[in-house]
Amino acid sequence: MAFNKKVKKTKRQLSAAVAHVKSSFNNTLVTITTLEGDVVLSGSAGKLGFKGSRKGTPFAASQIANALSKDMQGMGIKTVEINLQGPGAGRDSVVRAFQSSGLHVSALRDVTPLPHNGTRPPKKRRV
Repeated sequence: MAFNKKVKKTKRQLSAAVAHVKSSFNNTLVTITTLEGDVVLSGSAGKLGFKGSRKGTPFAASQIANALSKDMQGMGIKTVEINLQGPGAGRDSVVRAFQSSGLHVSALRDVTPLPHNGTRPPKKRRV
């Protein structure tokens, strides 16, 4: 049996990244990707130890952004584009936390999917 030499992971050095924020009523998910779309970092309220209804709060969302911004600055990321999705309470606090941590927010996009015509309505009720 041949011995496989382990390849040491190199630290990525990036200058810009995209933050995808999915904010629902129950949780907030933040994923940091490269400009091409390769996932670099991710975080959620549950990952930081929030449980139950506290996961959907703006405070939990700001804590996620603070934790991720520390890791991003270690990678050399200075500018961030933010894609916001969903109706949750954590949308604004993530943006504020990224700005207060010293990152330059270059673009804010709302990518919440909106139905053009929606699904077919239920049939009329017969009494």
